[in-house]
Amino acid sequence: MKAIAGERAKRGKPFPTYLFVFLVPPLAVYALFMIIPLFDSLRLSLYKTMGDGSEVFAGLGNFVQLFTSPNFAPRLWGSLKNNCVFFLINTVVQNTIGLVLAVLLSRQRLRLRRLYLTVLFLPTMLSYVIVGFAWKLILSPVWGVSGAILGFFGLGQLLQPWLGMEGPALVAVSLISVWQWIGIPMMLFYAALLVIPNELIEAATVDGVNAWQAFWKIKMPLLLPTIGMVEILTYVGNFNTFDIVYVMQNAVGAPNYSTDLLGTFFYRTFSGYGNLPGDPTMGTTIGSVMFLIILLGVLLYLFGWKRRVRTYEL
Repeated sequence: MKAIAGERAKRGKPFPTYLFVFLVPPLAVYALFMIIPLFDSLRLSLYKTMGDGSEVFAGLGNFVQLFTSPNFAPRLWGSLKNNCVFFLINTVVQNTIGLVLAVLLSRQRLRLRRLYLTVLFLPTMLSYVIVGFAWKLILSPVWGVSGAILGFFGLGQLLQPWLGMEGPALVAVSLISVWQWIGIPMMLFYAALLVIPNELIEAATVDGVNAWQAFWKIKMPLLLPTIGMVEILTYVGNFNTFDIVYVMQNAVGAPNYSTDLLGTFFYRTFSGYGNLPGDPTMGTTIGSVMFLIILLGVLLYLFGWKRRVRTYEL
């Protein structure tokens, strides 16, 4: 703030002090509930809680135990693998369908566009509890409607207890997450398509370019910054996922940890589950690993994808 004020003073423009009134309160609230807890969690991951409740500095001992102990390492690598699968399904299916829907909705001759946007975006406004409970009822092989729907199309033999099978369970939960959040990339791509000048498309049409070529040669390069932003939002959101798995498969990621993600592993370790007590120091260690994974992805986006897109535009 001082640097901005000094720069404006050099240019002969006084810094508007009223901005402090608007900036300081939200920054204070953000620091109180986000920045301070983050650094305190990183600090706590370097300590070990003793039997009497006291904390002893352990350095990187908690991280060594997390990656090598038979009590933690299998669950860590298993949840990390599941998280990567969860992210890949979301980024491929969700973002691809979101882009296709945005392209279709951006057609000028499309009627009832606002109705389609509302219907497709509506699931993002529902709570995880409603989504999880509703889809558990739908997919239930006993009283769910999925059997009737598959039977109507002659596919009744495909009905399986997908949420109770180790293989399909993670895919089913991932696709439910796709259904809930597909409205976000759709709206972002739709907004990016709206700002593309029609003159570019009209000029290309005059030169004999068809709709498919216009999309790949004109619209897609202009969508690259939005694609990068959607990908990093998907990455951060997926590696923070906890709610949908907790609602549908409990904190253990049933069945047999096949849907266990880093978020549920963190919750189970930090707070405890069932008769097992929680371990806050190991829990914050897992949280620190999650933070580092997310930070690495964000840095790759900032110094890899974003820089490449800027070079491409130049």
